[in-house]
Amino acid sequence: MVEIRFHGRGGQGAVTSAELLALAAIEEGKFAQAIPSFGPERRGAPVAAYVRISRNRIKYRFGIYNPDIVVVLDPSLLGLPIVKSGLKEDGVLVVNTHESEDEVRESIKYDGTLAIVDASSIAIKTLGIPVTNTCMLGALLKASEVVSLESFFNPMKQKFKGAAEKNLDAMKQSYNETIIFKKRLL
Repeated sequence: MVEIRFHGRGGQGAVTSAELLALAAIEEGKFAQAIPSFGPERRGAPVAAYVRISRNRIKYRFGIYNPDIVVVLDPSLLGLPIVKSGLKEDGVLVVNTHESEDEVRESIKYDGTLAIVDASSIAIKTLGIPVTNTCMLGALLKASEVVSLESFFNPMKQKFKGAAEKNLDAMKQSYNETIIFKKRLL
């Protein structure tokens, strides 16, 4: 089973990302669940969403405390301890940022596998708005290959209707521009 935690701000699409990822996994015949985690937050408040993907039935129905992958949609959240809390030692941190690997690692004190993409710039250029959720799905796929890009076609068309092609383009561009940095040993 793969467990993924998304961190974003209200209105950025973290919950939608989780739902789309679960639907893409189901398209592949896998079992998946997406669990939003937010209360009465307002737009812009930190939110989290969780996804579990497995080849077998999933019996758990609670938040993810030891994720294999953490996806950060908003770089301003990197300073919050919860973001990398519980991330497995062999886990992957996928970050939307324009900063370099060294800058990110220094700011959050993280030596594990890191995937970086400037999803904000891609979203503005491709979608015309600074909503990075589909861009970050592309980065997640590059970092983990947890599902295939093709598995998103139907869920995207259902969710975004006429904007599906733009969102798929943003996802593909983000996939192509994501840089993976392996875990540092020293």
